[in-house]
Amino acid sequence: MKKILSLAMLFMASYAYAQETIFANAGDITSPEIHADNTVTFRMMAPQAKTVELDGSFLPKEKVQTPFGEMEQTKRATLTKDEKGVWSYTTGVLPPELHTYSFYVDGIRMNDPNNVYMLRDIATYQNYFLIDGELSANYFVREVPHGTVEKVWYPSPTLGMSQRRATVYLPACYDASSNRSFPVLYLLHGAGGDENAWTELGRAAQILDNLIAQGKCAPMIVVMPNGNGAQQAVPGEYPNSMYKPSFMNPKCMEGSIEAAFVKDLVSYVDGHYKTIRNRDYRAVAGLSMGGFHSLYISANYPTYFGYVGLFSAAVNRNGKGENDWIYADLNQKLRNLFGLNPKLYFIAIGTADFLYKDNVDFRKELDEMGAKYEYVETDGGHEWKNWRKYLNQFLPKLFK
Repeated sequence: MKKILSLAMLFMASYAYAQETIFANAGDITSPEIHADNTVTFRMMAPQAKTVELDGSFLPKEKVQTPFGEMEQTKRATLTKDEKGVWSYTTGVLPPELHTYSFYVDGIRMNDPNNVYMLRDIATYQNYFLIDGELSANYFVREVPHGTVEKVWYPSPTLGMSQRRATVYLPACYDASSNRSFPVLYLLHGAGGDENAWTELGRAAQILDNLIAQGKCAPMIVVMPNGNGAQQAVPGEYPNSMYKPSFMNPKCMEGSIEAAFVKDLVSYVDGHYKTIRNRDYRAVAGLSMGGFHSLYISANYPTYFGYVGLFSAAVNRNGKGENDWIYADLNQKLRNLFGLNPKLYFIAIGTADFLYKDNVDFRKELDEMGAKYEYVETDGGHEWKNWRKYLNQFLPKLFK
């Protein structure tokens, strides 16, 4: 009888804890609240707090000096407290976009307890919300046919790994039992990112679903690998990987990752999916460090890729280590690449990006060798807001 009572008490305690967890944020607080005019109100219940501030991607920015050069930093907004201890702040009209934010309570950073929607960017989680409109229309999940997103493990002998992971998007019309084959885009992340970055932060699957459904881009396979040569996969999802992610990882710009990309990944994808194994139906593109990889991969393997995209690319960050031949004689390799007349060489960057001048200098070199490329310049800096835009613009140009 005592045992039964003990089990009953344990059950009740567990139930009470579960209910406490479920209803911990119950109440009438809504945050963020998106109004009809696209202003947004943020709220935080913190009766004992002395200050509550808001840090958001939509707030005004100021320029600051960093180890990477001059960059933009957000100016925080101050919330005001009412008689119930609820702090609030209402923005001006916000543009259509995926916006991220977090709170600072008495100087301590924390996420919004009333918003379950969060994104991880390297080692930081931020809340997010979406405002609909022309510029962000493709970021939303719509009533369209949806592609499949797979996590696949493939061998990488070049990196000495029996398994590495990549994210693969298959369009809704992909059918492994049919005879139809598809072009492939290899889409690469930036420093500190991983194979989840483009689908989570970049909304790549939603953008592809919507553009394909609208007939604005060709149905394609999109492969999003892990660009860190010392990682098998996202931190925490492979053996002995429960560590804090960092901005720069070992072997991410040392040549071996570019060699492994073609020797291991491309061969795996062509062997396991219905791909068109032709330069004119294969593209490589990436942001920041991924742009660096795209630059050198396409220059060293010019017969593999007919389309190249450099989004805020780190064009002058030469790596060191194994496979240094990858970084040698870049200008001559670019002449060879452009001598084969790639279908598209696409460069995009924001005017406030700390890599802007490097990209200006790189384009001057291309101009001097008579290379043909497309250039897109936007406002803003080194940020996902721009990279999502560039992907929206790049995809419709592929495989025509």
